[in-house]
Amino acid sequence: MLHFAKWKTTLIIVVSVLGLFFSSANLVPETFRQSVDEWVPYNTLNLGLDLQGGAHVVLEVDEEKLFTNLLETLKGDVRQTLRRDVDGKRIRYSQLRRTGHEVSARILNEADVSDAVSRLSALAQPIDTGLFAQGNTANDIEVSTEGQRVVVRYTDAYIEFKVGQGVQQSIEVIRLRIDELGVTEPVIQRQGIDRILVQAPGLDDAERLKEIIGKTAKLFFRLLCEDQSDGAPRSTCQPYKDKDDPNFLYQLRTDSPSIVDGADLVDAQPTFDQQTNRPIVSFRFNQRGAVKFGKLTQAHVGDRFAIVLDDEVYSAPEIQSAILGGSGIITGQFTIQETNDLALVLRTGSLPVELTFVEERTVGPSLGADSIAAGKIAGLIGLTAVVVFIIISYGLFGIFANLALGINIALIVGVLSLLQATLTLPGIAGIVLTIGMAVDANVLIFERIREEIRNGKTPIASIDTGYSRALGTILDANITTFIAAFILFGLGSGPIRGFSVTLGVGILTSVFTAFTLTRLIVALWVHRSKPKEVPI
Repeated sequence: MLHFAKWKTTLIIVVSVLGLFFSSANLVPETFRQSVDEWVPYNTLNLGLDLQGGAHVVLEVDEEKLFTNLLETLKGDVRQTLRRDVDGKRIRYSQLRRTGHEVSARILNEADVSDAVSRLSALAQPIDTGLFAQGNTANDIEVSTEGQRVVVRYTDAYIEFKVGQGVQQSIEVIRLRIDELGVTEPVIQRQGIDRILVQAPGLDDAERLKEIIGKTAKLFFRLLCEDQSDGAPRSTCQPYKDKDDPNFLYQLRTDSPSIVDGADLVDAQPTFDQQTNRPIVSFRFNQRGAVKFGKLTQAHVGDRFAIVLDDEVYSAPEIQSAILGGSGIITGQFTIQETNDLALVLRTGSLPVELTFVEERTVGPSLGADSIAAGKIAGLIGLTAVVVFIIISYGLFGIFANLALGINIALIVGVLSLLQATLTLPGIAGIVLTIGMAVDANVLIFERIREEIRNGKTPIASIDTGYSRALGTILDANITTFIAAFILFGLGSGPIRGFSVTLGVGILTSVFTAFTLTRLIVALWVHRSKPKEVPI
């Protein structure tokens, strides 16, 4: 056990030096890292929300608006189904209305009720609820009667399914938006049934985060009514607020559907108007959108159309000539940051549901600095106590163990830096815990060596036997802990994952340093000094 081949010795030394090398990036200023050559390590630990501050928000799906939109669609389906001519027969009805999560209509002829139920029941579609609700399949609607009134309602499974689906899709859109902001290691996860937790470390502008996340980014283009004299609603016009002046209302035509919508966008970028040098947003359509946009502009040269985002008119330009290239611009009283943010939400697509903010917290950098300082103090106190204890208890072998312990910490920091892991307070706790585990492994080995010495074995035999017999116990303890860390990583999220990552990495490096590195140090000491007794 005390004999090391040259390649093994070289490998252990190389691993230890690499740990020191990659962890060193955390000790130098960022300006220095950026000024040196590329081969010098520049990856450092990312600090979590609790260490560097940032924004913390919780969003909730606006279920009322979600089902208002769904019920309007269902109401139209019911109207169309009852009016459809089937074998020369249409079902006459009245009082078509929606209440709660249902749509109802009164059938005028009692004999037509069963036929109406049959037709409306055919609208039901099976849904796969496995991802978002209990069970596997269910129908989206169910039909019942109350006298001559036919009621079509959404099932509970469908309601849960639509909310869960909206949350899941919103998480993906939010993730795209925050990633483009350049936030490192954001936490975006589902919380409960209808909520989303968002944590953005290092982002000190919570209002900007809220504005970017909260935009539903529902974009459409619609022609303006000829009469724009006042904001009064008309039968074929609908008023929309101007983004820069909420008191000013544009009248948009409603007698035709939206000409082009945001689903046809393939790109949006911030830029500057070449004539006025003002910040604007340029956008580009896909082939379908380009064709529709080209037909619109070709047929309405001289007319005005509005670019509407989230029910606000951003600009209402005049169509001066046919635009056949499939691109355009959005102008307004923008700042450079506003054009960046607007282009970002257009690129990442629209949110499938409207979200409301139910919780908002900004963690200041001072609180993060306090957490770091407290973590440093706790770590230093623990490390000092461990170092002093191991030296007092085991003398020279305690010094060997402390040397390996320093390498162990460097390896943990180096690996986490390479992985670009996010360090949080629970992560610091995981590092401190692995330090204790590394010392525990050395204690097991040294106590086993003492036991062999008491049994009358020679120094070399005692050391060799002590390491070999302690290996099984060390592996058992660390493997069970590693399994726990693996489960925490798989089932946990956020800070819990941070703790499991540092714990898992720390277990691997602790086994390496406690059993392999200290054994190499002891072997080199034995071969050099050839001791007649073990100073332990």
